[in-house]
Amino acid sequence: MNRRKKGNQILKARAKKANAKLSSSNKPKYISKADRAAMAAESTEDTVPNDD
Repeated sequence: MNRRKKGNQILKARAKKANAKLSSSNKPKYISKADRAAMAAESTEDTVPNDD
């Protein structure tokens, strides 16, 4: 691989990483299974009315 190609390859890789860092993802943030279970339990606890 010649010098010019190697230099361009490094610069392209660096630019690609910078663009990836700047772009935002549409993917929702990961919530662990335990946290999802706790949230579900909390939400069902709040929605059930008490007959006291």
